[in-house]
Amino acid sequence: MSFRLRVLWLVVLVAVSATAATAWLTLRQASQQINDSATTDRAQLDEVVGRLTTYGSRHGTWEGVPDLVRDLRAQTGQRIHLVADTGQVIVDTDTQEDRTARPLGTMVGVVDPRPVLNLAALPAEPASRQKGVAAAIAGYRTGVLFAACLTRESVPVVASPTSTGVPQFDAGLSAADVRDRPGVAEIVDGCADVAAEPGRNLADAASVQVCGTSRVEALDSCLAQAFTNDISDVAPVPARVYLGARGDPASVLTAGPLLAAAAGVAAVAVIGTLLLSRRVLRPIDTLTAAAQRLGRGDLTGRVPVRGNDELAELARSFNRMADSLQRGEERQRRMVADVAHELRTPLANLRGYLEALSDGVITPDQDLFASLHEEAVLQQRIVDDLQDLALAEAGNLAYHRVTVDLAELLETCRTAHHARAESAGVSLRVAAEPVAVHADPDRLRQVMGNLVTNALQATAADGSVRLVASRTDTQATVRVVDTGSGIAADALPHVFDRFWRADSARGRRTGGSGLGLAIARQIVTDHQGTITVASEVGVGTTFTITLPRVD
Repeated sequence: MSFRLRVLWLVVLVAVSATAATAWLTLRQASQQINDSATTDRAQLDEVVGRLTTYGSRHGTWEGVPDLVRDLRAQTGQRIHLVADTGQVIVDTDTQEDRTARPLGTMVGVVDPRPVLNLAALPAEPASRQKGVAAAIAGYRTGVLFAACLTRESVPVVASPTSTGVPQFDAGLSAADVRDRPGVAEIVDGCADVAAEPGRNLADAASVQVCGTSRVEALDSCLAQAFTNDISDVAPVPARVYLGARGDPASVLTAGPLLAAAAGVAAVAVIGTLLLSRRVLRPIDTLTAAAQRLGRGDLTGRVPVRGNDELAELARSFNRMADSLQRGEERQRRMVADVAHELRTPLANLRGYLEALSDGVITPDQDLFASLHEEAVLQQRIVDDLQDLALAEAGNLAYHRVTVDLAELLETCRTAHHARAESAGVSLRVAAEPVAVHADPDRLRQVMGNLVTNALQATAADGSVRLVASRTDTQATVRVVDTGSGIAADALPHVFDRFWRADSARGRRTGGSGLGLAIARQIVTDHQGTITVASEVGVGTTFTITLPRVD
């Protein structure tokens, strides 16, 4: 079984376990959660109804109730809609919050702040009972008008209970309130005058007098109805309160059981991971150890490959990477050795001549100084070429790209090398059609100069070197064709290596630094092009460069 399938089966196990545990707990908790939610909602409704009823009973008016509703909204988190039995909306928290009123919720409560007369506290004799009811009506009317007036004037109201059930209203002022609020006493007196209802007395309770003609068993019912009817025009109107809004999200399940399920699933995942690490991930441990050895510089370590799954392919990729790093390390060591070799002999020559001059063994003359200068220039050239190659391979070689006509560039190159070709007896010709590329002309001339120089050195007198430019729909092609000595087939793969020379016996004065072709390949690569070589010993060599062309 592949590594992917093993992991898949583990994920399936965890997913199935999580789904089963979550479903079981959800079904188990759903009923309890619904009941708890309904109980909470009913408790909130009872709290809201109770506090609104208390407010209306105490203040004798619904004025000022929006502040209380706002507090209840903050406490319960519910939308609250209070509407009078007459249909007039008293307050709606949606409107308070400057939002469009939503459809009303299904939780409804009745708010009736009117007092209920306790007839048991009145005399049993019918006539006295009637007088007691009339007095209660007059007292409540006066008191509720007084309380409503005080509420409108922002004066605290105290509603004291009585045995008849009809509250007794008074201003809830302390000595400090009277002192700190000038004129409040006059406001209280004015409200008392407003509540006096001039011209109304106990005899005005006509509905109570009517009850005197009722049968004895119906007297209490008639008096209670008379009390309600005679206070309804001054008492706060009964109202209905709606909690919530249709479409509000339901209460969420508590997190405790779900966390328990998550813990169980996590335990299954941990156990599965342990099994996976012991039976499946052992090759990864081996790979990790090999990578750590590689990081410490041991490039010889390899990972054993078993099977054909993803881990086996990862092991093969690691081994290929290690092989590449080892080859790169070996190339770097060879390059350091080559650099040391290339610089050792010229520097030894310079040192020998300078010591001989210092000891007076040889006589300084113009030819000696010219030779020493040539040796110094050669070392400088090697160092410059190494620097260019290092910058190019690091991607830091500067390029100034413009549109370049390769035909013109080849003609410029021919002109620059014409004198050298003529002195060597070699024919240097250009056969090019106009073709444009986007490139750095100086760097391209550097590449072409290197190729032409090598071609002229490899071509005997009466030979020829041709510079050819052609094009296709998408590419521009440049070829440097010579009729020189050619390169052996086994040497062709090393042409672009550092310090490689076709003739290993050739000196640096005639063979160059051995870095030119490596630099040329990097420059062409940086221009998104390619450079290749084809050669036959005794026939000649052709270097071919392809670059993306532009219109």
